[in-house]
Amino acid sequence: MGDRVNSEPAVARGPLSGRAVALCVTGSVAAYKAVEVARLLVKAGASVLPVMTSSAARFVGPVTFAGVCGEPIASDMWDASFAGEMHVRLAERADIVAIVPATADVLARMAQGRADDLVTALALCARGPVLAAPAMHPRMWEHPAMRANVATLAAQERVRLVGPVTGEVASGDTGMGRMAEPEAIVAAIGALLSPRDLAGRRIAVTAGPTVEDIDPVRFIGNRSSGKMGFAIAARAAARGAEVTLVAGPVGLATPPGVRRVDVRGAAAMREAIWQVLGADLHGVDALVMAAAVADYRPAAPSQTKLKTAGDRATIELVRNPDLLMEVGSRRAGKRPVLVGFALETEGGEALVAYARRKLVAKRVDLVVANEARESFGREDDRATLVTAGAAEPLATMNKSVLADVLLDRLRGLLDLEAK
Repeated sequence: MGDRVNSEPAVARGPLSGRAVALCVTGSVAAYKAVEVARLLVKAGASVLPVMTSSAARFVGPVTFAGVCGEPIASDMWDASFAGEMHVRLAERADIVAIVPATADVLARMAQGRADDLVTALALCARGPVLAAPAMHPRMWEHPAMRANVATLAAQERVRLVGPVTGEVASGDTGMGRMAEPEAIVAAIGALLSPRDLAGRRIAVTAGPTVEDIDPVRFIGNRSSGKMGFAIAARAAARGAEVTLVAGPVGLATPPGVRRVDVRGAAAMREAIWQVLGADLHGVDALVMAAAVADYRPAAPSQTKLKTAGDRATIELVRNPDLLMEVGSRRAGKRPVLVGFALETEGGEALVAYARRKLVAKRVDLVVANEARESFGREDDRATLVTAGAAEPLATMNKSVLADVLLDRLRGLLDLEAK
């Protein structure tokens, strides 16, 4: 019987679709970063309800903020254009209240339970979690009064802090007090709002390229950015999984809550994978091989830089082990669940046919098939999910959204394997 191929591409919503975030901006130089936080939240599908203090408006234009969010700015509890009690109405709409940046003053007032402006009143009235991203001079952050306020807030189950981090602040001084980067703040919001449907599951993800050294300054590699694998690891962790990320040489930050193992070549990646899996393959529930592992490596890499000699040079290559096939051939039954990737320059039926051969030859459960031109180095991707009985084409979507679609299918395979 032939594969069942869906005629219409499946369209996925963003990981925060259907969620509303009350994004409160207070009076700090770091307020300009809240615009990027808003942009990333909108990109993830969230509805962003912008709230600004009068001091925040001195640092970032309300028109800019409202334009990014697509919602009117709320700033004054006495604004007659908003019917009813504004903090109550906003709290009813918002799944989470995010205070970005959170100044020393607003953190102090939150610790005291005060409600003397819209931001603190909203924080008290919130029906969901309250996330604050502190931003202040390092000496303010280290002050005993500030430490006491932070301890008070940390003891409140509903309030979470993200940051601050060590770095340069507006004055030019360096220390703990710099606001966390927008990506980290949005990841924290996503983690608080994500379903915990992968809690208790252990997932290993490989990402990025491997590079094979020719000599100390040259290597054979590929154009993989690692973005897809990192997105999978980030979303799996946000959904409650215990995630180990085995990463080739890429310049990407470690996703929150993820254990990262950095490797360089295929041999090192192989060793790291087997350390995670264990000899009996019971170390994880699923392995997602998103890395672009080099097929070949130089037979005899030089310990010194090779000198230019003549118009041509020949390098003997030897085959690297097929890491996914090794695991597939060793497992008994369906544990761990195995997900492979098939990256080709061809598309359509040829791409699906190649993914089908890979699925069978390597004894995996799911293959994510995509074209190089629609994947490498991009923020979005267009893929087809190939299983034993179906090929499911997906619409072009952000890699974080694609990660959630893939994890939804993986969760189904894990549930099936558990029965």
